[in-house]
Amino acid sequence: MIGNNKFSIEIKKIHTRDENDELSFFQISNGIISFVVCNYGCTIVSIIAPDRNGLAENVVANFDTIDEYKNDKSYLGATVGRFANRIAMGVFTIDDQIYQLSNNDGLNHLHGGIHGFDKKIWCPEIIDDALFMHYFSKDGEEGYPGNLSVTVKFSVTTDNKIVIDYTATTDKPTIINLTNHSYFNLSGFNNKNIYGHFLTIHADNYTVNNEYNIPTGEIAPVAESVYDCRNGKVLNEELNAIRYTEGYDNNFVLNESRGTNPAAELYEPASGRLLKVFTTAPGLQVYTANHWDGTLKGSQQKIYYKHGAIALETQSFPDAPNHPNFPNTILMPSETFHSTTSYQFLTK
Repeated sequence: MIGNNKFSIEIKKIHTRDENDELSFFQISNGIISFVVCNYGCTIVSIIAPDRNGLAENVVANFDTIDEYKNDKSYLGATVGRFANRIAMGVFTIDDQIYQLSNNDGLNHLHGGIHGFDKKIWCPEIIDDALFMHYFSKDGEEGYPGNLSVTVKFSVTTDNKIVIDYTATTDKPTIINLTNHSYFNLSGFNNKNIYGHFLTIHADNYTVNNEYNIPTGEIAPVAESVYDCRNGKVLNEELNAIRYTEGYDNNFVLNESRGTNPAAELYEPASGRLLKVFTTAPGLQVYTANHWDGTLKGSQQKIYYKHGAIALETQSFPDAPNHPNFPNTILMPSETFHSTTSYQFLTK
């Protein structure tokens, strides 16, 4: 154990059947909430948060074994990159140079490709009360240009914020969009779906998708649409009526106040757990586990059903390199990519 009587980091190492794989698990705690990060996929394995009565439970979807994470296609808790979300046809252009990425979502590129950051072993480092995870992505990996050095810093604050801080540098112009793909069910998965959760998103606009879930380039107001969550909306079976996706799988254009105010809030009345999301990123992909079908089994033999959890992925916009009106996602050798997201756990 590293730390003082309030903050602590506990380390556990395991060897997989591949003798070259030494995996480490790090439990980070402030004495009230704790979370575990594994260096396989730079993955959040669990977040233990108390309810209004002090009962502490895990509120994110996870697996029991490393093999399940290696075979996982839902990105449970993983750090996603080099480019989170979709890129149409896996094609983008920088300085008149066309790049073709690996396509792993039909004809499109999703979440970094076939073996994205979620399938890599990261190098851990502990400095003071924070965990740093490092990964070096070689030029040409999954089709991306440039050698990219990535660091993800995990820490916890006295006001119960899990802080994720991303930085990256490159030696050649490239694109980057990093996020964490944790799925939340604030009932502690005692309820098999998120119906009854209240979702608030501080976004006046969203990016419109086509039937393949690729942005058309249009930025539309959420007003008078199913995507209007500005004043809080209860999640229920009406998610099934959303066109194409049968649930949320959409990028919201966050309001400018997101730096100091929450970008989103999620509340579960029965437990009293309240999650506030803060971010410097311009977008938030909201995904309500629309493809979970009861065949996915998580830790403690819990079965994950459709709409069993919600991912709140802070990000830049999907397919941004192909839409000049979207925020820039090109990283130059003279620049440092930096983005910060905090998940704050409260009760009421």
